[in-house]
Amino acid sequence: MKDRHARNDSMIDAMAVNKRRTSETQRPRPLWRRIARQIRPLKNAHGWWVYLWADLRLYLLTLVGYVPSHRFRRCVYRCFGVTIARSSALHWRARFFAPEQLAVGEHCSIGNDAFFDAREGIRIGACVNIASEVRIYTRQHDIDDPDFREIGGPVAIHDYAYIGTRVTILPGVTVAEGAVVASGAVVTKDVAAYTLVGGVPAEFIRNRPRGLRYQLGYAKRFQ
Repeated sequence: MKDRHARNDSMIDAMAVNKRRTSETQRPRPLWRRIARQIRPLKNAHGWWVYLWADLRLYLLTLVGYVPSHRFRRCVYRCFGVTIARSSALHWRARFFAPEQLAVGEHCSIGNDAFFDAREGIRIGACVNIASEVRIYTRQHDIDDPDFREIGGPVAIHDYAYIGTRVTILPGVTVAEGAVVASGAVVTKDVAAYTLVGGVPAEFIRNRPRGLRYQLGYAKRFQ
């Protein structure tokens, strides 16, 4: 008899607990929680769009690079954050990482098929001549790091510097005023003012005369 009463009591307790849980689940949530549930999908969608746009804009800039008009390309590049003087020419088929971190000064001439990895910042001074197919990087992977992390630093190219065809400039390099980098060189360290360097890695070859006063800005039509 006692066992029967004990079972009945336990069943009544269980029913009370279930009833209480049901009432709690049916209780309306606070307003802030309901708003949060509505915002969360929008927040996720916004994050997805930001991630997508980061790559999509680079693709769009690549397509813009094929338009045979310096004025049009310069206008679009500026809309995407590139700082470039009106007196400077950036020839066709240029490609970018982080275009908003690229700045090009007055009277510069940059050849076709250039690549600018400006994630850490690229600053190009005045009267700088950059030939075709030059690659400038501001980030790279640390091959000695067990997690293969990225390392890097900004690149600066000062006034009257000349960068030859198919030169590669690695992160953290400064090319000083009037310096010349010979074609095909890989620049891994700073280049002193008014010196000529070349090779892989780039090394000193000779000095360059000072007192330069020329202005560039030559733009080949339809390129």
